[in-house]
Amino acid sequence: MAFALPSRAYDLQMLDRPTERARDHGWVYGLPPGITSEQWPLDPVTGYPLMHGFTLLLPDDYRLHGDDIVAVSFFATAPDHNDGGAPDDPEIREAVLARPAHPRLSRMTDILDYEYAALLLTKAEYDGAFATPPAPLALATADRPRWLDVGGACAFFETAAPYARKMFAAPPRADLAETRAIGLTPRAADPNAGKGPQDEHVRQNPPTGYQPYYYYVGGVPSRDNFRLHDWSKDHAHNHLGGTMRPCQAVPEMSPFYIEFEEYFGGYNFGGGNAQLDFKEMKFDWACG
Repeated sequence: MAFALPSRAYDLQMLDRPTERARDHGWVYGLPPGITSEQWPLDPVTGYPLMHGFTLLLPDDYRLHGDDIVAVSFFATAPDHNDGGAPDDPEIREAVLARPAHPRLSRMTDILDYEYAALLLTKAEYDGAFATPPAPLALATADRPRWLDVGGACAFFETAAPYARKMFAAPPRADLAETRAIGLTPRAADPNAGKGPQDEHVRQNPPTGYQPYYYYVGGVPSRDNFRLHDWSKDHAHNHLGGTMRPCQAVPEMSPFYIEFEEYFGGYNFGGGNAQLDFKEMKFDWACG
């Protein structure tokens, strides 16, 4: 499928209120829209439903999968199931992967073998009712994740570090449908819009023209010489496309990616952040 590269990047803000679909660009926490309980991806590690992190309504220039694919929903391992490395129970994994799946489901694993998933949603799905989480597999033996009882927002807030709690104007309600709206704003300046992030020293693909958000005075790498480019200083931590600020190495991705912090859905990234490439369906995170 031919598609144009985006000419803009967008800052994403988690707002201090529940979502209003007619005016917002999606929501953080809560429930995914427009799918059946049977289409909700289960975790092949535990047999419980993966936790919904966010649903983002894509602007027109990021709808590379077709005009009718307007949004992406991201699902993650629950933070209370993410500790030290994923156990493997072949019986649970086989049972989960044998279930009927959403036609545009992509599954991903991280370096610890924990599971993540993304769904590409049509406009009808995005406009649909919130989904109901499915029951876990009868084989599931892990402790029930907290979000299934109080919702992802409340579960994250209960255990969040002080800096993350400051992202909430008030404690979230204990409700599976509790959301926080996503605001989307074009970046005033980002020379990396439409360019795939890569580290020029370790890249595996042809150069994209991507440039880091920092430089060293005189070209001499040192802590004293480290500077931010003026164009990068007002970039938000959560964003769609453009310049990436990973906590560690730059993962090589397409221009069609989302970078987000732990509080943007309630994850355990070891105090770090993550990136989802929804063109190549790649996922990466690193601790802070």
